[in-house]
Amino acid sequence: MKKRHEQKLIILSIGLLIAFSIPVSLLFNSEREVFGYPMILVYLFAVWMISILISFVIVKKYDE
Repeated sequence: MKKRHEQKLIILSIGLLIAFSIPVSLLFNSEREVFGYPMILVYLFAVWMISILISFVIVKKYDE
């Protein structure tokens, strides 16, 4: 794997560590609902899905 792809994955990991930390996650702990789901669940699953897509794109570029 190229060095810059490894660096991108490390930056993604650090970003996820910050995004999933308790203080940031609790910012979305409110009474609002999106499609009937609490805001904190929507936030957590959205960040998780976006991170999977970003890592897929980075790893796919490695294969080429």
